[in-house]
Amino acid sequence: MNEKIDIGILGADGRMGQAVMRALKADPQLCLKVAITSHNSPNVGKDAHKTANLEPIGLMLSTNINEGLNLCDIIIDFSQPEATLKTLSLMKESRCNTIITGTTGYSEKQEKKFWRESKGHTVLRSGNFSPGINMLKALVKIASEKLNHKWDVEILEMHHKRKRDAPSGTALMLGEAVAEGRRVELEKKMYTSRASHTSTRRDGEIGFAVLRGGGVIGEHEVRIANDQEMITLKHDAFDRDVFAKGAVNAALWAHKKKPGVYSMKDVLNIDL
Repeated sequence: MNEKIDIGILGADGRMGQAVMRALKADPQLCLKVAITSHNSPNVGKDAHKTANLEPIGLMLSTNINEGLNLCDIIIDFSQPEATLKTLSLMKESRCNTIITGTTGYSEKQEKKFWRESKGHTVLRSGNFSPGINMLKALVKIASEKLNHKWDVEILEMHHKRKRDAPSGTALMLGEAVAEGRRVELEKKMYTSRASHTSTRRDGEIGFAVLRGGGVIGEHEVRIANDQEMITLKHDAFDRDVFAKGAVNAALWAHKKKPGVYSMKDVLNIDL
């Protein structure tokens, strides 16, 4: 019989946290032991499963990250950068040494702190846990390696109107794939606005177009074009649960892995 793995969720009553609870319920090897939410959540003290429209299990939503980290083997995180960084810091003195994190929207300063705080932990980080998106990322990198900078690259994305960060973490993942393929730094080549009456597109730009509206779960498209032809690589998510299932599979993969920062490329064994 497989060993039970105790799981905590950070951001448990958010859309992704609720989807993770549904995904955990389908895997008998994983046991939800901790459900953490923010101090200003209206759901503090409520049964975690009820917020996800599941049968109550008597596990209440808590704000006590420190206590929660001593009750689980792995924490799955879909929260905000501040909460993720605090959790990484608290993990140093806790039972939990593994985090699966899909949090995005870090500032440059927070990003540096993330890498400092990750030392000594098993960290699996991804802007998107969908197998399809991660395969798209691999294809984008291949195309960017094989086609020179004379080909223009534009990354288009659309999400629901409540999404805060723009471009999305997934769009930035795809931008990084382009930059890696071209051996350039994304920060020096990315452009997020075409609002101009005076300048035209420059060679080598990695452009981003962001749309927000309705309840769109996630649409991502990479267009690679020259004067004569265009390649379009596209991914649509139909159900938020695909990301949650990906995160749960990542947790199973990461259990008892050596400390280090991993990605979905490692989980899916994409060797590029």
